[in-house]
Amino acid sequence: MSFKDDLEDLETAEDFLRFLGVTYEQRVVNVNRLHILQRFHDYLAADNGLDALDDEGMAARYQAHLERAYQDFVVSNAIAEKTFKVHKEEARRMADRFVPLDALLPG
Repeated sequence: MSFKDDLEDLETAEDFLRFLGVTYEQRVVNVNRLHILQRFHDYLAADNGLDALDDEGMAARYQAHLERAYQDFVVSNAIAEKTFKVHKEEARRMADRFVPLDALLPG
């Protein structure tokens, strides 16, 4: 079986983390599993050199992207990272509602 064939059997964030050898804390995954997987997907999609790699090279690159995606949520959180469209839209709405402190002070 090839590396890509092995990937097809993986279902959960934990499956991917274990298979790719990424050390993780369960509490981080419990809170951010979908965000980690989405960020992992985004990193893979931006990596144009994957198809040219052999299984070993591809496994190493996948592991690096998953490690990076996981670490994004160790040091930050889903809202700050704006992983999903809903978070990006909320950040734009919040920026539109920004009121400078000077505007609140009596003139």
